[in-house]
Amino acid sequence: MIKVAIVGYGNLGRGVERSLKQNQDMELVGVFTRRAPENVATEGAKAYHMDELKNKTKEIDVCILCGGSATDLPVQTPEVTQHFNTVDSFDTHAKIPEHFSKVDQAAKENQTVSVISTGWDPGLFSLNRLYAQSILPQGETYTFWGKGVSQGHSDAIRRIAGVVDATQYTIPNSEIIERLKAGEKLELTTRDKHFRECFVVVEDGADKEAIRTEIISMPNYFADYDTEVHFISLEELIRDHKAMPHGGTVLHTGTTHEQTKQVIEYTLQLDSNPEFTASVLVAYARACVRLAQEKQFGAYTVLDIAPKYLSPVADETLRKELL
Repeated sequence: MIKVAIVGYGNLGRGVERSLKQNQDMELVGVFTRRAPENVATEGAKAYHMDELKNKTKEIDVCILCGGSATDLPVQTPEVTQHFNTVDSFDTHAKIPEHFSKVDQAAKENQTVSVISTGWDPGLFSLNRLYAQSILPQGETYTFWGKGVSQGHSDAIRRIAGVVDATQYTIPNSEIIERLKAGEKLELTTRDKHFRECFVVVEDGADKEAIRTEIISMPNYFADYDTEVHFISLEELIRDHKAMPHGGTVLHTGTTHEQTKQVIEYTLQLDSNPEFTASVLVAYARACVRLAQEKQFGAYTVLDIAPKYLSPVADETLRKELL
């Protein structure tokens, strides 16, 4: 049995707890949180304060880190990786190389394994971009997200002073997608492909225009997009904007012999973004432990790990049933 700890218990942590119940080779040791454990309502897991994590190195094979990318994971992943094998879902694309470098150093110095930036984008979409570009080198790759709730972008808004809660929707340009699939060659900016819509609850007396300006100018999150901000009540947010759908498409249009057109498309439609992301994290937690057992210490991304490491099924069975 692979013994797993969940570090952080929001939507993603809850999704990991649910996913682990579907994986018979894994056992949940507990949830570790910065909140008072008695105030954390899990779905059966025992809750511990974060300070207790360091005392359980012999009881845990891998920690799945479920904090946010804006402020939690850049600090937490290198720190926890000093003592445990880890998996995270760091999703600030522009900062992944920097994050990888810090975590890789911590993992190699302490003989642990960390799989970073795991989920569906970055993650499964990253793999599909690599496959498509390798198979059809004469072509272009386009990634579209949504329509759906971005956990990372919503979390980034919630970190702004004066914000009580927020939900952010990423909305793809469907007309552009259809034109690309029809074979048009388009030079697209980030702004051309997506629109961002934010529903924000603020504290009484908060400066809404200052908050709006901070949102739409936020680098790596909103500055490169057309963004609309709506200020609503907490009751409206809870009633209308607390579901977590998402999805997206990786589209690669290329040519082979004599400009023969070829299109590769990979699409996800998700009722629950955090539950699906959590399921990807759990599969890569299995890979993380196997790499550690092989003493292949260091940081990894989905681009580095053979697919068979994700599966609980024996190699010979995979060859027989899936090839």
